[in-house]
Amino acid sequence: MDELVRSLPSPNLPGMQLPRLDTHKGWLFKWTNYLKGYQRRWFVLSNGLLSYYRTQAEMGHTCRGTIPLAAAQIELGDACHLLITNGGRSYHLKATSEAECQHWLSTLQQAKINANALIHHSDDSGDEESPGPHDARVLNQGALKTLASKLDDLSTCNELIGKHGAALQRSLGEFEDPRGCVNGADKLKTVNERAALFRITSNAMINACRDFVDVAQSQNRRWQKTLQHEQEQRHYLETTIEQLAKQHNSLETAWREKPTSYTGVQRSCEVDGSDENDEFFDAMEDAPSFITVNAETKHRRSGSSQSMLSGGVPSDWTLNENDTSDSNHMQLRRTRRSRIPDKPNYSLNLWSIMKNCIGKDLSKIPMPVNFNEPLSMLQRLTEDVEYSELLDRAARCGDSLEQMCLVAAFSVSSYSTTTYRTSKPFNPLLGETYELDRLQEYGYRSICEQVSHHPPAAAHHVTSQRGWTLWQHITIDSKFRGKYISVVPLGKIHLQFHSSGNHYVWSKVTSTVHNIIVGKLWIDQSGEIDVVNITTKDTCHLKFSPYSYFSRDVPRKVTGMVEDCEGTAHYILSGTWDEKMESAKIVDSSQGSGGSEGKQKTVYQTLQPKLLWKKYPLPDNAENMHYFSALALTLNEPEEGVAPTDSRMRPDQRLMEAGLWDEANTQKQRLEECQRLERKRREVQSMQAIEEGQEMEVYQPLWFEKRTDGTTRESSYIYRGGYWEAKERQDWSMCPEIF
Repeated sequence: MDELVRSLPSPNLPGMQLPRLDTHKGWLFKWTNYLKGYQRRWFVLSNGLLSYYRTQAEMGHTCRGTIPLAAAQIELGDACHLLITNGGRSYHLKATSEAECQHWLSTLQQAKINANALIHHSDDSGDEESPGPHDARVLNQGALKTLASKLDDLSTCNELIGKHGAALQRSLGEFEDPRGCVNGADKLKTVNERAALFRITSNAMINACRDFVDVAQSQNRRWQKTLQHEQEQRHYLETTIEQLAKQHNSLETAWREKPTSYTGVQRSCEVDGSDENDEFFDAMEDAPSFITVNAETKHRRSGSSQSMLSGGVPSDWTLNENDTSDSNHMQLRRTRRSRIPDKPNYSLNLWSIMKNCIGKDLSKIPMPVNFNEPLSMLQRLTEDVEYSELLDRAARCGDSLEQMCLVAAFSVSSYSTTTYRTSKPFNPLLGETYELDRLQEYGYRSICEQVSHHPPAAAHHVTSQRGWTLWQHITIDSKFRGKYISVVPLGKIHLQFHSSGNHYVWSKVTSTVHNIIVGKLWIDQSGEIDVVNITTKDTCHLKFSPYSYFSRDVPRKVTGMVEDCEGTAHYILSGTWDEKMESAKIVDSSQGSGGSEGKQKTVYQTLQPKLLWKKYPLPDNAENMHYFSALALTLNEPEEGVAPTDSRMRPDQRLMEAGLWDEANTQKQRLEECQRLERKRREVQSMQAIEEGQEMEVYQPLWFEKRTDGTTRESSYIYRGGYWEAKERQDWSMCPEIF
């Protein structure tokens, strides 16, 4: 990786034009190691960088190495050999003939000269030296002062011309007036004198104009040159960033294809190992996990446990074959739609739109529907209850610690739908709602409402006939960071079981979308979650490990520990947020040996792990349907009787789902403009109210109201009721017209 960083050229001095750098390509033999000797490689010289590949086909995706020539030593060896030394590393190259070797030598030396000229020498014109940043500012200030002085001269000449012109005009009038008492000779003399003054002033005006134009043209050439330099610099830097991102992506792709060959690889200074990818990686060890789990050897997973972990039937209080979840899931697929129109293949570069938006709030960046999926954020929030059967089982569970395990697994399950879904959901309009009535299939019904637009915030309420209620108020903080987008949900999720009264609270982790510049988009979840039973004070600490190329752990790993109110550990949770979660009951614990930092680790002896949750398989053809799950495919299905503010009614979202993206973009712009006008109208009304000394009107959601939680003492939007009653009456007169 150091070599990749060193391959980035230094930025040029302001005012300098980029010299033309020669480009050359061809085959050379490169020394790898004593086992393989010289290996044939395809070399490409461009922009002062010498890159090499195994084959020509690799040029588009996998660069094996890059040598900056600006500071390199280039020498001619014996018998068609070239030696390039840079940064303490030597590259031994060999050509097939003396002529080819000489041609490469001259080309490389010229490229080195050009690369140094890019940094140290004057620009191509040769008549001016390239000023440094401070000198450029001084020159610009001096030029502006000169132009201001010339402008003052022009102003003075203009005043004199007006004055002498008026005097000349009066003299001519007196000369033509026969009634004057002054004789004609005196009048003629006066006219000649004033005409001479007018001519002198006019000549001065012409000279001042010429001087001003000369200075302006001279400075204009300098500014044009500076502007051209800045444009070239920007293009050069963008190209360099894309090249670096491509190399980064190729490393990622190569590691994914051969992950084991990159773990613990030591990089040599001169040796090209058995796989040339090795030269990009240093040995790296992950930091130790916050817990260490050692299962008892006599309880090692047998054939039956392997069957259970691969989807078999565990015992006791875990998922069983007769549970209603699978049958309900199949019933959902039988009774609801199972497909939507295939996603059109419209190509659009996300980087071309977002490269000027680094550091900005993503919700304030206008985006075409090309980067959306045909669901709103309210519908994505509703997907949190896709695995509601976990809560159904937890409601029937008599042990609060076992119940905690199921609740923790439920908190992880909500991320399983995001594995391949890197597209952005539609930002809901203020007052937009979404209902999901699944009383017949799953025993619950859900209502969401967008309660704030800036910052975007949604409130969600779910009531189940199977013994639980869930509610949440989530504000989305999304930022574009250049190479990735981070989405941070702020707020708490509450869950209460009716029979026991157990009240659970937890939050969400950060979602990150990578490879914004180049490569295939992929999403990761990272952070920590504390699930707290505020009734019994039991806790579960979950850790979502961020993805790392060099980690030996399973990707998307989640680990956790369930503790009682006294801090005693009872269960170890492990799994991945995209596949499954397991729990293992702790039967004994002891203090292990010191860790790498001298701290003792607790070693937990556990029983055989039991499956808590496993992800449903994706529907057939999911890759062409935005990777929607079986539930997601039904979320935008038209349904009678819903509120006119329901997300199913959004015209842009409906058109996008149908594959009419141009029409969807038109509707999206219309809705966003209407929302901006409505927000400005409310702001004007608020300002008028303040000026008149009246109370400022604050937007009030229709179905939710802001309250302070009696237990957590936090303020959030809570369902006030009335939606399902209004639906039963089909009375939507109170709903705003937002679509």
